[in-house]
Amino acid sequence: MGYRIGVDIGGTFTDFALSRDGEVVLEKTLSTPPDNSLAVMEGLAKLADREGRSLSHFLSEVEAIIHGTTIADNTLIQMNGAVTGLLTTEGFRDELELRRGFKEDIWDVRLEAPPFIVPRRRRLGVPERILSDGTIYEKLDEEAALRAIRRLKRQDVESVAISLLFSFANPVHERRLAELTRQEMPGVEISLSCEVLPRAPEFDRTSTTAVNAYIGPSVTGYLDRLVERLAEAGYARQLLVMQSSGGVMTRDYLQGSPIRVLASGPAGGVVGAACVAEAKEAPDLLCVDMGGTSYDVSVVIGASAPAEVGWNWHHRNLIGVPMVNVETLGAGGGSICAVKKGAVEVGPESAGAAPGPICYGRGGLRPTVTDAILVLGILSEESTFAGGSFELTRKGVDEAFREQLGDPLGCSVEEAAFDSWRVVNANMTQAVRRTTAGKGIDPKSLTMLAYGGNGPVFAAIQAEELGIRRVLVPRSSPTFSALGALAARPSIDEERAYLVSARDADPGRLRELWCELDERAESHFLAAGFKRDDMRASYQINLRYPGQNFALTVDVKATVGPRDLSFVDDAMLADLIEGFHREHEACYGHRREDEVPEITGARLQTSVEVESPAFGAGFGAPQQAATPAGTRLANLGRGFEETRIYEGAALQPGHEIDGPGIIEETFTTIVVYPGWQARLDDAGDYVLDHMG
Repeated sequence: MGYRIGVDIGGTFTDFALSRDGEVVLEKTLSTPPDNSLAVMEGLAKLADREGRSLSHFLSEVEAIIHGTTIADNTLIQMNGAVTGLLTTEGFRDELELRRGFKEDIWDVRLEAPPFIVPRRRRLGVPERILSDGTIYEKLDEEAALRAIRRLKRQDVESVAISLLFSFANPVHERRLAELTRQEMPGVEISLSCEVLPRAPEFDRTSTTAVNAYIGPSVTGYLDRLVERLAEAGYARQLLVMQSSGGVMTRDYLQGSPIRVLASGPAGGVVGAACVAEAKEAPDLLCVDMGGTSYDVSVVIGASAPAEVGWNWHHRNLIGVPMVNVETLGAGGGSICAVKKGAVEVGPESAGAAPGPICYGRGGLRPTVTDAILVLGILSEESTFAGGSFELTRKGVDEAFREQLGDPLGCSVEEAAFDSWRVVNANMTQAVRRTTAGKGIDPKSLTMLAYGGNGPVFAAIQAEELGIRRVLVPRSSPTFSALGALAARPSIDEERAYLVSARDADPGRLRELWCELDERAESHFLAAGFKRDDMRASYQINLRYPGQNFALTVDVKATVGPRDLSFVDDAMLADLIEGFHREHEACYGHRREDEVPEITGARLQTSVEVESPAFGAGFGAPQQAATPAGTRLANLGRGFEETRIYEGAALQPGHEIDGPGIIEETFTTIVVYPGWQARLDDAGDYVLDHMG
């Protein structure tokens, strides 16, 4: 029997999705900061026990472990990365502060400058200069370089980013600087811009390389510990890691570019959402993922969520590698509820996994969103929580709400909890509006897909406020990002700079660049056990009109199997120019026929198909009213009233539930608000429709 396991580490819980013979088994365990590899091993042991096997026997039968993590994001959020230094071309040490001369949000006049991950005293320039065509204009001054490196050493720098002008055209100076750095600072981590992001513009490349250096030690240290523990436990294959692009690749591939795992946890959910969009014939989705620590928003259009390249602002840093667009808000079940300046504020501070909400009974003292929905009756002490791994308790919850919110506001415990519910819901709804408005999308045209342990608690009421009339809640919603990782294809998405007018481009040079990218991708796929015959390659070129800052990616050719670059010729370039005009008009509503576009680089996306979990649909089963397991007092926005409670395990395809009602699944709770109806489709997933 071959198992495939998806793993997603969150701030509070670590989620698992086990695929076996077309079936999916879900599991959760509390995360274990600061070493989350312990939670991964604990969850794998639980899965092994459920399968009636020892851990070593179980892991010997596992075909793949696909891992998404928020460790890189948490490093940036908490600003606890490595002590980082930056070596750059003399005169360019302030690149990170100057940025592009404007803020990432140009309309927010109150937006303060971000904290710098590399302060100015650790940003040093060295005399050297390479021109845009790769010509060495000024040789590297090695004596000056050594003085700069020794200055970084005296500041106890742990990780060094090296980003020199036009190193993507000729990396010789960057590589020599790396040699000198290793010579003076043995054991220090080094990030080279010619490897992390070998393309223009300068700020994008420097920012991406600096972030790579800052998060590198924490990400690589964690992955190394996990790989070691897996090997000791009996796992003999390579660990596959979710990338921010929505694809997966081996740990070895990510060795020099840990930045590619940034936002890899949420990316798994978006991949799964695209599968749901296609299977359930709901191509345009608003995806909301509320876990224990954060709330992630993304949009799937046409059953697709392609990775965006270039202008990706993440935790106030520009990231140039391909990323699935996800907006993250500090709003989850563990978000702290407090009174500040006379008003209720929820998040972004979180109780996390340790100590967690008060109702976990693990030492928490500050009220959280999970505590609030326990007071409101949405959760209950009698409910099976987190698969029965521990029980909820009301002890200490009422006292905390009374002392920390009720007394300062002059209200009751129930009112304080309801106000907390309203505030966190408003925060999340506003995040949705920001995301959709930024994309020019009316949320009313979308179907909401809700997942995460807490997503289905708030989904329908958020949808109602946004004018959305249908909500999908997969039965796998509590570990949906882990399940999405199982659907992600092993892929590599890289590019190489080539700055030239499209009319003057050399087909031979493009062939060389694509061949280099193809050979690199092939070597990693073969090392991971995949075959060249199964490798899909999409050859692309980035172009822009003269004077533009950003480039568009134009598809040139897609192939499957052995490398074949015979299509690269003068005719291809002529077709490319017309293709760019069409693409620009489709994206921006106009084209400049009289201008010859510039090529900025060659891009290659490669992937292989893998077995994916099934995402079913349809309403073939006879419709019938579900039988409640009981009732309890709950406040779903209309005050406390008797509310029907349903056990998710007892519900089957065809069952209907009219709101108000609460469905208790193993790892999540689905709230059917007044005016809504829930139905189970043929796959056992929930479809919530607004009946007004």
